[in-house]
Amino acid sequence: MRVPLPQPVPWRWLRSAIPLAIFTLLLVYLWARSLRALSGCRPGAQSCIAREPPSFQVRQQSGPLEAPEREEPQCLGPQGMLGRMMRPFRASLNPERDVELSQYLAGWRELVRFLAPLGSIFAFATSEASAKVTALEALVHGPEAAHYTSLATMVAWERPGIAPRLSAGCPGSLTMLLLHRALRWSQLCLHRVATGMLGGPDAGAQCSDAYGTALAPHHPWFVRQAAHLAFLAFPGRGRLLELACPGSKEAEARNALVRAAGTLEDVYNRTQSLLAEGGLLELA
Repeated sequence: MRVPLPQPVPWRWLRSAIPLAIFTLLLVYLWARSLRALSGCRPGAQSCIAREPPSFQVRQQSGPLEAPEREEPQCLGPQGMLGRMMRPFRASLNPERDVELSQYLAGWRELVRFLAPLGSIFAFATSEASAKVTALEALVHGPEAAHYTSLATMVAWERPGIAPRLSAGCPGSLTMLLLHRALRWSQLCLHRVATGMLGGPDAGAQCSDAYGTALAPHHPWFVRQAAHLAFLAFPGRGRLLELACPGSKEAEARNALVRAAGTLEDVYNRTQSLLAEGGLLELA
C-alpha cells in the first residue's frame, strides 16, 4: 500500500507568506525594543534589572518653599475679552453699597461686544441692549447728571413726587430694570456653560433654560417662542469657551468664565437690592 505524498505548497502562497513572516518578526522585535526602553534598559547592557525610583527628597536651599504661581489666562488680563468686561463691572460696586452708573454702563458695553459674535440671530438682542445703554448714558451725561451718578441717586430722584418734570415717568429706572434682567440671563448663561458636565445639556439648552428663568416671565408668548428657536442656533460650548478665552485650555477657559459670571452675579445682587428698596422691580 502506497502512502500518498504530501501535496507541494503552491509557490504563490509562499511568496505571500514570506513577507508576512518577516513583517511579524519585525513587529516582535520593535515590541521587545520598546519594552526595554520603557524599563530603562538599553540594547547591549549586561543586565536589565529595574531600578527603584529615588526616594522623594526636598532640599531647602534658600528660604521656604513656595508653590509656583499659576499664570492668569490672557482673557482675564487688560486686553482680554473677559478682563475688559469684568473691570468696569467690579469698579461699579462702590464701598457705599451703591452702583456707579458710568462704570456699570461701561461694563455693559463690553458685555455687548462679547455677546455680539454669538451669531446674527442675537443681533436684535444686542442692539436692544446697546440702545438701553445709550439711553442711560444720555441721562448720566445730561443736564440732570448730578442725579444719575449712581443707582441710589437715580432711584431717589425718579421716585414719584420728587422729580415732577420727568415727562416719561421713571425713564432711567425702567431702562435700568430691563438691563438688570438681561444681566441676570447673561450671568446664568455663562455660569452654566462654564460648569456644565461632559455629556450633559449643550450650551444652547443651558442658556435657553437661563432665559426661561430670568427673562421669559416678562416677555409675551411670541417673544418666548422666538427666543427658544434662536437658542437652537446657539454656538456649542467649545466655541463659546474659545470666544471667551482664545488660545486657552478648556479648564482655564471654564475657570475664567466662572470668575466672569461671579462678577456679574455680584453686580446683579447689588442692583437687585437697590431696585427692591426703591420699589422698582415691578415697573415693567
